[in-house]
Amino acid sequence: MKLPAYPRTKPSGVEWLGDIAGDWSVSPIKHLVSTPVTDGPHETPEIFDEGIPFVSAEAVSGGQINFERIRGHITAEDHKRFSRKYKPRRGDIYLIKSGATTGRVAMVETDIEFNIWSPLAAIRCEPKKADRQFLFFYLQSKEFQTAVELSWSFGTQQNIGMGVIQNLAVPLPSLAEQRAIAAFLDRETGRVDRLVAKKRELIERLKEKRTALISRTVTRGLPPAAARAAGLPEKTSFKPSGLDWLGDIPKHWEVKRLKFVSPHITVGIVVEPSKYYADEGIPALRSLNVKPHRLVANDLVFITPTANEQHAKSKIYEGDLVAVRSGQPGTTAVVDKRFHGANCIDLIIIRKPHGATSAFLDYFLNSDMATAQFETGTGGAIQQHFNITMAASLQIIVPPLPEQAAIVAYLATETTNLDALVGKVEEAVERLQEYRTALITAAVTGKIDVRTTNQP
Repeated sequence: MKLPAYPRTKPSGVEWLGDIAGDWSVSPIKHLVSTPVTDGPHETPEIFDEGIPFVSAEAVSGGQINFERIRGHITAEDHKRFSRKYKPRRGDIYLIKSGATTGRVAMVETDIEFNIWSPLAAIRCEPKKADRQFLFFYLQSKEFQTAVELSWSFGTQQNIGMGVIQNLAVPLPSLAEQRAIAAFLDRETGRVDRLVAKKRELIERLKEKRTALISRTVTRGLPPAAARAAGLPEKTSFKPSGLDWLGDIPKHWEVKRLKFVSPHITVGIVVEPSKYYADEGIPALRSLNVKPHRLVANDLVFITPTANEQHAKSKIYEGDLVAVRSGQPGTTAVVDKRFHGANCIDLIIIRKPHGATSAFLDYFLNSDMATAQFETGTGGAIQQHFNITMAASLQIIVPPLPEQAAIVAYLATETTNLDALVGKVEEAVERLQEYRTALITAAVTGKIDVRTTNQP
């Protein structure tokens, strides 16, 4: 979209803001609000499963408040007490002022009773001075986010003070022009957001297809064309597996418990692992280093060589598998040569299997067929802790070794193709989001003139 520039510009007087339209002014936030910028209580109330929703930084997402991600609930008494300082109102704008997401904003779009905690700063526009939708868009602009970054301080985490927030500059056209800019951005960002939503739906469908492909292949075998290409029979006879959640499997396949496929299953360092940490030494993998089918070296910790020998039982070697115990239980990866002889912390270790390849077992353990076995008998909830006993008793499907190799080769090719498609769509989403931010920034800082674009 090619939009004209304003015919005349002038310096804003604010270094990070640059030039603005010639007839615009600049005002600090504190001169545009009906009540002083404030925040939630600086105490930690008792949190309950029911009561008045209590909102903090984690619930601010996509410019909105996600009430499914709230901190919890507080009592009516605490809500009444906290409301003496600040009571949420539709149209209020929240700015996260501390933590990893400092600068992220949301607008209140509900009339339900709730309250906020101290990481959120509340901004309530004075309607005669500023259009709240215009200000909301401005707070999302690159320039304002840059101002936040330049202004925050660091303690245990990044933080921006209330006094700093209320003095941050806002470029200000007339109220009528603010409303015109807000209407333009509401329309155009809405179009971008709908495109992003469609692409994210596509990403989810591709990921679901990937998961279904793996689950189907490790339990039913190769499709005819792939079997023919691998020199295997195209048609397969089936037999009951004896497991309700699994159904029929190829007649020549076996079902075995994992303890009969892997010679030994153990666990990494569990008790006070941090006391063995060192600035350098032997890498020790944690759950955050284990992704489906791969190990990542981000945020590695190290232990001393002495500690590594003290915990020799949890050393890991190429061809072993490691699985996450908590959070994303059962997520599994094969140990590659980078981590041969390393150690691990609070991970299930499945020693290099016999009768099955590590790669095939990796695909199976990351499939829905393994996840299904984590389900409890009460309500079908996924257990949040994977232990040695559970791992040992997992039912594993075991094809003949040549067929395992063919399945691994097929899945490696097919999942790589799907991952490449996901990557392309994710890149498109990133470009759309960058365009969205650039459009907002240009409009609210007077770099483009949108006054003639009021017609959809």
